[in-house]
Amino acid sequence: MASASPTAARQLWRPQQQSKVVVQEPWGRIEQVAEGVWALISTPLQDRKTLSNGAIIAGRSRVVVVEAFGSVDGARWLSEWARKLTGRMVDDVILTHYHGDHAGGISAYAAEGDRKAARLRATEATAVLIREDDARRNRPAEPGRTALMSAITHFDADAPTAIDLGNRTISVIPRGGHTKSDVTIELDDPRIVIAGDLLWNRMFPNYVDAKPTELSRSVWALGYNRAQAYIPGHGPLADHADYQRSIEVLNLVEAAARKAHQHGVSPAEAARDFKLPDSLGEWTMFSPRYFEVALTAWSRELAVR
Repeated sequence: MASASPTAARQLWRPQQQSKVVVQEPWGRIEQVAEGVWALISTPLQDRKTLSNGAIIAGRSRVVVVEAFGSVDGARWLSEWARKLTGRMVDDVILTHYHGDHAGGISAYAAEGDRKAARLRATEATAVLIREDDARRNRPAEPGRTALMSAITHFDADAPTAIDLGNRTISVIPRGGHTKSDVTIELDDPRIVIAGDLLWNRMFPNYVDAKPTELSRSVWALGYNRAQAYIPGHGPLADHADYQRSIEVLNLVEAAARKAHQHGVSPAEAARDFKLPDSLGEWTMFSPRYFEVALTAWSRELAVR
């Protein structure tokens, strides 16, 4: 079952028992997932200040924030909380992909007052896509954004990158499928996966740039070693059962798309008949068009085979 109701979303956005809510605001909450690891769980159907989920990861010598969120104000708010929670300024900002709800607030991490500039990190492909998206949208120049983008550090697009935080190491894994260039950020002890928009929990995923077969492969790979927690790009903090439900959603979309393609049914027509079963629980949607967007992405891929 899928709904765009903010009331339904409020019911779904309850924190998991194993996490501790540190702060709650209309646009989202920060939950402590493990020692030195916090998740930002945004509530985008109520307030669009942060829009996407993200994370704070602290080690003895470095503090990493994942995502720049949907606005400068939202990213600045999380940066300030990172400093309060860790006692340190943010050292590194990792972008999982280029979409504006994850990269809109880059300027918040620029140098200002006693705050040093954080190091912005992403794949080269993501950096290119951000610049192209800024140009397409005629985004006004922001000095902080320009400075950080000009000094961006690129991850290896073909192999994991290890970042030593002092007493812990995180792995940045290149993947794809949601966009042309996605990364996940993974910890081994405890096992936590920060999935970006490769994983959506209780929110139907956005396929606008997706290559569906690659997306499915990437999401399947996230479960190779059952995680204590998955921080999805959107929706509440997930456990392994939530992860498996997300896999089932992808499988249902693929089955519907293949059936429509076989019978010559358009994505728009197939979307009108597509439903998520009640057994998967309540799923919310950014847009009532997302079923059609998903089936259109599959239609594009199936058409070239």
